[in-house]
Amino acid sequence: MTADMHPLCLVRPAALPRGGNIALVSPSRPGDAASISRTVAYLENRGYSVVVHPQASATYHYLAGPDARRADQVMEAFTDPDIHAIICNRGGYGSGRILDLLDYDHIRCHPKPLVGFSDSTGLQLALYARCGLVTLSGALGDTDLAQDPPPATTVTSLFHLLTESTPLGEIATHPDSMCLRTGSATGPLIPANLALLCSLLGTRFAPDLTDAILLVEDVWEAPYRLDRMFTQLRLAGILHQIAGLALGTFRRCFVPEEMEHGPTLEEMVLDAIGTRDLPVLTGIPYGHMANRVVLPVGTNCLLNATEHRLTLLDAAVDG
Repeated sequence: MTADMHPLCLVRPAALPRGGNIALVSPSRPGDAASISRTVAYLENRGYSVVVHPQASATYHYLAGPDARRADQVMEAFTDPDIHAIICNRGGYGSGRILDLLDYDHIRCHPKPLVGFSDSTGLQLALYARCGLVTLSGALGDTDLAQDPPPATTVTSLFHLLTESTPLGEIATHPDSMCLRTGSATGPLIPANLALLCSLLGTRFAPDLTDAILLVEDVWEAPYRLDRMFTQLRLAGILHQIAGLALGTFRRCFVPEEMEHGPTLEEMVLDAIGTRDLPVLTGIPYGHMANRVVLPVGTNCLLNATEHRLTLLDAAVDG
């Protein structure tokens, strides 16, 4: 990797203040009016003011408007001094198309918490790679905050990370979590959608994963496609750079009709790792699932695969 792909330093944005202003943006697919209204009502009920960017519900084929306009809404949210946090309204597809249209120097000088998930992974990884900006991965407006009620684990972890200058602490793993390789490691946590991470490899928007704890998840990907992506991580040297690997959910990936002669996720991952002494833990409640946990991108964590523990060590925001 070239030097300009490394964050100069980790940038923690200021905490969302009580009664602060939140911008709703759509860097990928558009949000529908009903879900946007429910998201606004929920945030206002928590005491915040909400600014819905006009582009949030615009349509251009399957995107929330042309690339330049979607990039402009993100930049306007970072530029506006009255906005304290940014929430992506919807995933789907499209955030990768605006990465080369953003002013990362300006964002680095005006950092704010940005919340997203799924397709927003592309935007969040680019912000970490180009600015060192800590963002929050695991929540969206339409799939989470617009629900009645919103999922408890998601909103509890989200607002702790947004408002508290203390670490989230230990993440409860699923009862069926498995230690695929023993060991423990400390490093910056990088939670990511596997397909979006792979789509950035070889670009200047891919983060430096040296000594990182990589946590991946995905949805609706056939086993052979996941196999291809884990192989890509191996061939790109990522599995030799990272200090530990954690697995979230892979919903609707290993369905019976796709599994004839196919490996399990665990077999696939172990094949990709080979003989490397790398701690690997499954069962992290992060992914396309109900009640997922929200996690910071780039802050230090401890992965203890032997003891089935993932612990966040640092705050995501400055108080």
